[in-house]
Amino acid sequence: MKFLFAWRYFKAKKSTNAINIISWVSVSAIILGTASLIVLLSVFNGLEDLVRSLYSAFYTDLKIMPASGKFIRVPYTSLLKLKQTDGVIGYSLTVEDQALLQYNNNLQPVMLKGVDDHFKTINGVSKNILRGDYQLGSPDHPEAILGSGVEYSLNIESDRSLSPMTVYLFRNGGINQADPESAVHSESLVSSGTFKIQEDFDNHYVITNLGFMQTMLGLDSNEYGAIEIATRDGSATRELKSKLQGLFGSAFLVRTRDEQNQTLFGTMKMEKWVIYIILTLILIVAAFNMVGALTMLVLEKKKDIQVLKAMGANNRLIQQIFLNEGILLGLLGGGIGFLLAILLCWMQVHLKLVPLQGNFLIDYYPVKLIPGDFILVGITILIVVLLASWLPARKAAMQPFELKT
Repeated sequence: MKFLFAWRYFKAKKSTNAINIISWVSVSAIILGTASLIVLLSVFNGLEDLVRSLYSAFYTDLKIMPASGKFIRVPYTSLLKLKQTDGVIGYSLTVEDQALLQYNNNLQPVMLKGVDDHFKTINGVSKNILRGDYQLGSPDHPEAILGSGVEYSLNIESDRSLSPMTVYLFRNGGINQADPESAVHSESLVSSGTFKIQEDFDNHYVITNLGFMQTMLGLDSNEYGAIEIATRDGSATRELKSKLQGLFGSAFLVRTRDEQNQTLFGTMKMEKWVIYIILTLILIVAAFNMVGALTMLVLEKKKDIQVLKAMGANNRLIQQIFLNEGILLGLLGGGIGFLLAILLCWMQVHLKLVPLQGNFLIDYYPVKLIPGDFILVGITILIVVLLASWLPARKAAMQPFELKT
């Protein structure tokens, strides 16, 4: 019944045309605010998925690292238990450290990463070879695949280079003051190919075999930098992480892919919430139009309010009628805004309306609609329209009841 009154008041012709204009301005503001919120949140969802897909080609689902220091000693029994853990489909032992790479007169600081034979099966690097082959050589005859940015900086053609590179690396342990040069180890390294994933990796990483890295750093055969793990369903659950943490103990840290890139994904989530807050504030400001429209409607419907009170309506019922009027405006604007946002996102995916600049897998801004965003925006609109409607509804309810003869 209360919604029926609200609907009749909304569609009925007003004596003052300005009320109609202000009401539709209010609805239009809610439409634009709703559509903007959904579209921008969907863009952030799409960008997050894009970044995850790029980083998943390099980072594994789980990574076990030392709680302190750079290297860990891993007993064979622990590796055997890891292999038998339910949910783990494979792991790779790795070591990485900063190094200096030289080719002819070109020098480039890089992150040199040594990996074992299983790395190819749990990591996407081998699927992103741009030139040459995925060949890492042996400890005595090492080969390496370069990130495309490293290849460009060294001015080398990785798949057809006739002369080897030289890699310089600090040995593990302290520096001998009597012979400081002994702390730096240099060896020849042959390039076998180039990978291209994302600039963060392409410009910094060079991948070679594990044995070579252990030799260069002076590590024992059971010393590693990390254990990188692939899980069965492609995502690491809290239960699996806790199980592995209990298996390896407090001397080790178990990190998911998101935790390995905590700064990046944390920043992206913060940016999403900042955009949501800013657009919500804009929506609140736009909702002040609704205050004006409802206030003018209350003034126009003074006689109706008196009739309803004469028929036995109390102040609470009058207030609810005008609150429902505001909710009706919000539902109309929010519903149309949702439909407009869905249409815009569909057009972005199929027609690529807004291009994406840079070196990415796709050439347009990705969007991803999530039901949770619709729920969040819907609740936000409901709260905003209730706040905007409360004062005019309260004013209507407090109209004094007057009997006129």
